[in-house]
Amino acid sequence: MAQADPKPLSHHVALVTGGSRGIGKAIAEKLVSLGAAVSVCARDATALQSTAASLRALADHVFAQVVDVTNPQDISSLVQATEEKLGPITLLVNNAGIGNPGFGAVQDKSESDWDRVMDTNLKGVFLVCRAVAPLMIQRRRGDIVNISSLAGKNTFAGGAIYCASKWGLQGLSGCMAEDLRAFGIRVSVICPGSVFTEFSGRGAKDPTKVLTAQDVAHAVAMVALQGPQSFISEVHLRPVAKP
Repeated sequence: MAQADPKPLSHHVALVTGGSRGIGKAIAEKLVSLGAAVSVCARDATALQSTAASLRALADHVFAQVVDVTNPQDISSLVQATEEKLGPITLLVNNAGIGNPGFGAVQDKSESDWDRVMDTNLKGVFLVCRAVAPLMIQRRRGDIVNISSLAGKNTFAGGAIYCASKWGLQGLSGCMAEDLRAFGIRVSVICPGSVFTEFSGRGAKDPTKVLTAQDVAHAVAMVALQGPQSFISEVHLRPVAKP
């Protein structure tokens, strides 16, 4: 029996937004372990530098750049630099996102609260996809994985802005999938439940009753490793134990 390839993504270049900590860092580490060249971006220069150093301890083909995903110029620079340093982007993981100030009763939230959450969680994904998709179309290949949330499928008190951003991401992802599949590009969305990270959520979490960042990274790897004729369009992740 032939042995499985230990580096099945060795011919891939992945771009991971929000890659300096938490879920994004775990995704980057997983993709590097599978052989991909990985580009990570984030706003926090110190955290990004630390993550880049840890990734380079695992592999040589790593690039990092400080980027605000709500800034089109930042995104354009990132995409260009990634392709110059690592090669054509074959996998885009839109992970950058924020929780607060998206939690709280809608009557208590400000317009700036709305703008901050929507600009990062929804507009940022649109801007990054708009920069990367034309390059994938030219090559007629690519995977785009958007990290959403089960909050994009369910409602709860105090979640108006955050849920709206994730429901919007569900719609954006579904429509993009239909727009791009004719070019050989798959757009998938991963919807985790509560994950034990430093993400600014709704309060303390019991680590025994939530997902880990590595659980989400495993789902991304599953999508990246699917067969060429299959299309995993949406993944729901829940912890085994109910919170």
